[in-house]
Amino acid sequence: MTTTTAPAGPRGLDRDLVPGEVDQILDTFLTEKARTAAGQRMPAEVTDVLRGFLFSGGKRIRPLLCVTGWHAAGGQGHPHPVLQTAASLEMFHAFCLIHDDVMDRSDTRRGHPTVHRTLASHHTRGRTNTAADRLGDSAAVLVGDLALVWSDELLHTAGLTHRQLADVLPLIDAMRAEVMYGQYLDVTATGTPTDDVERALTVCRCKTAKYTIERPLHIGAALAGAAPALLEALSAFAVPVGEAFQLRDDILGVFGDPALTGKPALDDLRDGKPTVLAALTLRHTNRAQAEQLRRYLGSPTLTEAQADTLRDIITTVGAGRMVETMIAERYEQALQDLQAAPLEPSAARLLRELADSAVHRRI
Repeated sequence: MTTTTAPAGPRGLDRDLVPGEVDQILDTFLTEKARTAAGQRMPAEVTDVLRGFLFSGGKRIRPLLCVTGWHAAGGQGHPHPVLQTAASLEMFHAFCLIHDDVMDRSDTRRGHPTVHRTLASHHTRGRTNTAADRLGDSAAVLVGDLALVWSDELLHTAGLTHRQLADVLPLIDAMRAEVMYGQYLDVTATGTPTDDVERALTVCRCKTAKYTIERPLHIGAALAGAAPALLEALSAFAVPVGEAFQLRDDILGVFGDPALTGKPALDDLRDGKPTVLAALTLRHTNRAQAEQLRRYLGSPTLTEAQADTLRDIITTVGAGRMVETMIAERYEQALQDLQAAPLEPSAARLLRELADSAVHRRI
């Protein structure tokens, strides 16, 4: 596989440049995959759909944190091996999201049809709607599987040294296992809401705090030869920020504007997602409220009016305020640990900006 040329000369950490450089790597990679597929008479639809998904508006948080981890550990410039490793994380993320949308039966992602819905719409001719939907699900799983395989290929063709691979592979393995366990806990708890706040926080840590924030930072830092003490300092910042990020996501999933969040406002309520927000609500309801909550939360036929009833209960018992307090506490903890961490100044500054955007975002 031909790779893009490494950027010439060192430069400081610029968060605005990383997404474009990662996109260039992904674009080149998928262009070559499409060319290979055409030569072997394989369907162009596979790379077309995956390309459309990858470039549908993702924020590239994991690649940016990977490069930030590299700088935090003293790495200089934006060497191509680090950027391609960062791109492999985005390809793995595509795998996770494609499969997650199939499991959740989601219709949209980032304001666009999900991959399984897109594929179902491509194959309606001569099929019933049920058959087209089943095909869309199956085809999306396969596209997601290819994204997983190609994330490995991006990593192993990034030009890393043997030492870098030895340092980074255990972290990537851990990241993948953590997110799978988190997804398993999420799937098995969805639809049966409880007041188990700690279980909800465990899902939050596995699926977001560690997967989205901590491990990408670790992976980038490991590429620069980070010592264990630095990895621990990054964890002290990353885990509370990641939890705050997911807690904010839970609030947006119930009270957010779909035009901004890119997903329907009913999904989390209709699915009965095991969020901290839901657990705290159940913990503080009276009997009448609890009966309504259990009747509507997780109902596949949930209406807008019923969702408004759930939102009223959440607001009345103060669960939203409690989650806001948890977000603020984790934000302050992360900033204190960041201030004490021995980080390169531009990396510390970027992590502060990311913490701000994680807790104050509207999308």
